[in-house]
Amino acid sequence: MIVADRKPFDEIMGMIEPYRKILLVGCNECATVCAVGGTKEVALLASQIRMKSQVEGRHIEVDEKTLERQCDPEYACTLAGTLEDYDAVLSIACGCGIQFIAETFPERKVLPGVNTRFMGVTEKHGVWAERCQGCGNCVLDRTCGICPVTRCAKSIMNGPCGGSQDGQCELRNDIPCAWQLIIDRLKARGELDRYSEIEKPKDWSTSRDGGPRKRVREDMKL
Repeated sequence: MIVADRKPFDEIMGMIEPYRKILLVGCNECATVCAVGGTKEVALLASQIRMKSQVEGRHIEVDEKTLERQCDPEYACTLAGTLEDYDAVLSIACGCGIQFIAETFPERKVLPGVNTRFMGVTEKHGVWAERCQGCGNCVLDRTCGICPVTRCAKSIMNGPCGGSQDGQCELRNDIPCAWQLIIDRLKARGELDRYSEIEKPKDWSTSRDGGPRKRVREDMKL
């Protein structure tokens, strides 16, 4: 899932200051799971904006809508014909959803209500942790399901580095060394001999370093 944080409320108020009628749009997918942009959060933020504007003696009209997915044309297009009534759209989906709404309706002002953080997992209630950077060339079959690109602070492909101490990353002592995790899992599986296999230099052209990426399934195109 994509993990995001809601922007500071004062920053949001600053962004919407020039506008008097706003459509606040949430997303029922990742933004809901990480408690940032679902129906509940849309209602809460809308209420906060209304109360703040009232205290400041100015009137901001805020309408609420939550799409099933903001990053999908099937749902984004349901906003067609309604946005003309608003000065701006305030989106609290991830950066993908925000951009897609802006791309679908380029004539409308679309504002980001969140800061997108990473692709991650739910470790426990209220705690999300990064697991994938979408490098486009997965090596999890060779690293026991532990990603060295994301979970190693240096993205080392043949580790560990010389700085790890007692199984912890040298950059932050609250982060386990990814390569120590890999070694421990290899040991537990009786596969430690695989550790001596040298991973070839990574082709970073499949990652973000190669520019914006696109995936096309010809069999699904209409």
